[in-house]
Amino acid sequence: MEDKKSYLQKMADQLRQWDVEIDELKAKTDKAKTESRRELLEQIDELRAKKEAAQDRVKQLWEAGDDAWDDMKTGLEKSWTELKGAFSKASAKFK
Repeated sequence: MEDKKSYLQKMADQLRQWDVEIDELKAKTDKAKTESRRELLEQIDELRAKKEAAQDRVKQLWEAGDDAWDDMKTGLEKSWTELKGAFSKASAKFK
């Protein structure tokens, strides 16, 4: 089992990567037609909101004591799964 510090570092690294991917998706929307562009921008806004929520959970875990670690980790993993699904869905629209 990973320790808290390495687990959270891995999560923080992934969040930074998702920031890059969101920026790339945003750049692709500039080439989209007006109708699809609106839908894509809505998805990007949704991605950002979910990413920020996950980022907040990571921050809370950094600050949490070891006693709260297991409970909070479960919540983060749920948010993480939702965020990964949203990224897959958004990325598929750009293919």
